[in-house]
Amino acid sequence: MPLVPMKELLIKAYKEGYAVPSFCVWSAETIQKVIEVAEKLKAPVILMNGPGEFPLVEPGISSAIAYNLIGQYDVQAALHLDHGNSIDMVKSCISAKYTSVMLDYSTRPFEENAKALRQVVEMAHPSGISVEGEIGSVGFLDKVTKEGGYFSSLTDPEQALQYAKQTGVDALAVSIGNAHGIYTKLPQFEFDLLAKINSKVRIPLVLHGGSGTPEQDIKKAISLGIAKVNVASELLKVVRESLLSQWNAGKNLWVPAAQVEAMNDLARVVEKWILITGAAGRS
Repeated sequence: MPLVPMKELLIKAYKEGYAVPSFCVWSAETIQKVIEVAEKLKAPVILMNGPGEFPLVEPGISSAIAYNLIGQYDVQAALHLDHGNSIDMVKSCISAKYTSVMLDYSTRPFEENAKALRQVVEMAHPSGISVEGEIGSVGFLDKVTKEGGYFSSLTDPEQALQYAKQTGVDALAVSIGNAHGIYTKLPQFEFDLLAKINSKVRIPLVLHGGSGTPEQDIKKAISLGIAKVNVASELLKVVRESLLSQWNAGKNLWVPAAQVEAMNDLARVVEKWILITGAAGRS
């Protein structure tokens, strides 16, 4: 089955009350493992990578691997640029036939963010490529302020509405108390804020920083418009811990053997998130 536009997956999820999990991938084996689990559970998935992964697997290589593998499985999947940080990066992913792109100018002034995102929409939509934007800024847990918080700004519902209208964006990433990374204490999501955003924009909403979020919070967020949940840190963590534990124990010193076990550990995380988001059986 070919890769599909992300919008196609998210509109269905938004209407039917589940979310499509979006998994960070950085190699052929991570792409293959996500697709394998998705086929087993009959779930739609999004394969995402971005600036952090491109030094290892640039857009053209990611795309070649994804298109080759997806044709061997019966899976609905999109290939998505996550947190694109420049127009040039977006262009390179469009050229590489990604089926979805994100330009993250969320820390820039509203007008600059909206204008640039509109430019991306005009580049991407003629080729059937979906676009994600972000209004409000989702912080990172490894960048903590003196007050113990993280650098983020909550999404303003009125601004979100204007952003959606001005840009024609297909999916909107929101900041409601979520953060990128592994939470050291439970996040405090502002569900009333999410409900207001959803009632204003009426397009699929995206939750960044899914890793470590309690299942009940994910399910409530989905009921309030979240149609895409990003999972990255949890995947990176389980692979890192798997490799370290094997090597520290003197087990599987042959790297390919160690990677096989690490990918099996990654598969369990992928399966968990497919079940949490309600995506199983939806493909």
